[in-house]
Amino acid sequence: MTPQEIDQLLESQRQYFASGATLPVSFRLQMLGKLYRAVRQHREEIAEALRLDLGKSEYESFMCEIGLTLTEISYMRRHTRRFAARRRVRTPLAQFASVSYTQASPYGNTLIMSPWNYPFLLTIEPLADAIAAGNTAIVKPSAYSPATSAVIAKLIGECFPKEYVAVVTGGRAENACLLEKKFDMVFFTGSQSVGREVLRHTAETLTPAVLELGGKSPCIVDSTAKIPLAAKRIAFGKFLNCGQTCVAPDYILCERSVKDDLVAALKDEVKKQFGESPLANPAYGKIITKKHYDRLMGLIDPDKVVLGGKGDPAAQRIVPTILDGVSWDDPVMQEEIFGPVLPVLTYDRFEDVIPLVNGRAKPLALYIFSEDREHIRQVTTQCAFGGGCVNDVVIHLATSEMAFGGVGESGMGGYHGKAGFEAFSHRKSIVDKKTWMDLPMRYQPYKGLYRRLLGLFLR
Repeated sequence: MTPQEIDQLLESQRQYFASGATLPVSFRLQMLGKLYRAVRQHREEIAEALRLDLGKSEYESFMCEIGLTLTEISYMRRHTRRFAARRRVRTPLAQFASVSYTQASPYGNTLIMSPWNYPFLLTIEPLADAIAAGNTAIVKPSAYSPATSAVIAKLIGECFPKEYVAVVTGGRAENACLLEKKFDMVFFTGSQSVGREVLRHTAETLTPAVLELGGKSPCIVDSTAKIPLAAKRIAFGKFLNCGQTCVAPDYILCERSVKDDLVAALKDEVKKQFGESPLANPAYGKIITKKHYDRLMGLIDPDKVVLGGKGDPAAQRIVPTILDGVSWDDPVMQEEIFGPVLPVLTYDRFEDVIPLVNGRAKPLALYIFSEDREHIRQVTTQCAFGGGCVNDVVIHLATSEMAFGGVGESGMGGYHGKAGFEAFSHRKSIVDKKTWMDLPMRYQPYKGLYRRLLGLFLR
């Protein structure tokens, strides 16, 4: 799409929003219903696109993308009327006689930029939130997942007129062009480096932005953890989608006394879940691009491999890999891995864990495996991170009842359910002052009696 076509598209959405068409809750619910039915109707096409782009199995596609998307849309259909309603709040006595309330108001024309790793889920979920809140939207999916982007464009084109919701495909040129435009709100999911560029552009126009980024999410395992179960759940979360998950455990920080047991259990679990030859497993996916594949292979130190370490460059597939004896200075610990490579580090004293985690960039997720409630309390209250789990991984993002988002370097703002509705809304604060009386104390000339009354009201 040319810059001129993008300008025309955005102008048509501005006019459509200005008409008030998106504001009635009944309209929003109707549009969410259309979106829900379209996702169900195109379920097989979506799954096939995800297989082409990322090698995902039909089961994984439904479990991690299509099903979660349907759940979010269903949640918004059930709750949008309540989210959009006025909320009465207490009015101070000094404002007598009046009624105070807050009113959710859509931002207006929004831009949703989504990534390639969960290309369907991370496009349609925020779109459902934007629709529920009463906005228009231009959706820009990733160029690295072209099959899924094509299905998204088809699905949205069947559901909505372009002046309401539209898809812009393409690569960096289209991204750059869109970021030069003035939107009322920008929602971005992707890397920290691109997130910085998004924030620079939105700062120029003072546009509110939600940034869902990433980071090196730690997985802490202490000596009280149930090691076989921990290994089972860590292996699932780490190697799901070939590790290309923003909330995947990036590295393990394990108490030294149980490290060998954990590594042995992880090796067993990888074989159980992915087979003796994972590259022959049709349900095990692939790395998105050759460039990303080469970067990941470059992070693998052959001297520290205890499982895996091999890949198929032609198929862009890497065996689930575990690295032992890793130090904080190793290349694999200098950046978010975002692939099927799992480094294991150790600690000797639990009191060292929190400084080790907090001394680094704030992660998007944090996980702790422990039966020690005090250890759990310390980590969950004293460590800074976006969200996480106790004795599990990644599942905290699979609920519409909690906000999902990062903190610091891992992002700003959150979404899912009510938090998603609020991310795409501005909540106005309104005082409805009655006209049948008017307290005189705020007007000059100020009198001693008024001062005493003011002291009673404002305390």
